[in-house]
Formats: sequence, structure tokens, C-alpha cells
Amino acid sequence: MKKAEVYRNGILAGILIQENRDSYIFKYDDFYYHNPDNPAISLTLPKNNNEYHCKNFFPFFFNMLSEGINKQLQCKHLKIDEKDYFTLLVLTARNDTIGAITIREIDN
Repeated sequence: MKKAEVYRNGILAGILIQENRDSYIFKYDDFYYHNPDNPAISLTLPKNNNEYHCKNFFPFFFNMLSEGINKQLQCKHLKIDEKDYFTLLVLTARNDTIGAITIREIDN
């Protein structure tokens, strides 16, 4: 099981979990959820106090990944499988992303 913190503009918004390659969970952080000033991170992940489950990688997070030759170069440089979307997201969306969302891996 792999876990990552999801931040919106530097504020912890929730936790993304990869149980296996066919099971992903996203849950909003309680403090983030209860603050009415904090918006949802995506229209496809409305603010909700329940867990979101997905058999494939969540489209919102998948769309944060590079494509084509950039993805190939990143995976080669990082020595990871091109289909390991969770690890690719964690390693490439830590700091400088297009938009407000950043990702930080939680060490087990």
C-alpha cells in the first residue's frame, strides 16, 4: 500500500492511497473538509466526507502526469515503469506543477 498527501495551494487537502494497481482511494482531510473556504480539488472529486474509490487511477490525478516523450524520459530517468502512475505522480508533482495541486509521498 502506498500513500501520498494531496495539497492545494500548500494546504493539506486529502490523502491518496494506492492499495494495488487496481484500487485507489482519495479522502479529504477532516480539517480541509470542515473549512467552508476550502474548495474541492476537482469537479470530479467534490468535497465530501466519504472516501472516493476508483479501480483505475483517478482521472484527475492521471491528467497531472506528463505524456509522450516527456513521460518516457521521466520514467527512464526515475527508473520506474511507465504504467506505475502513482509513483510517477509522487515523484513529479512535488513542487512545480501546473495548477494548485501538489503531491507528497507519505513514508510507511
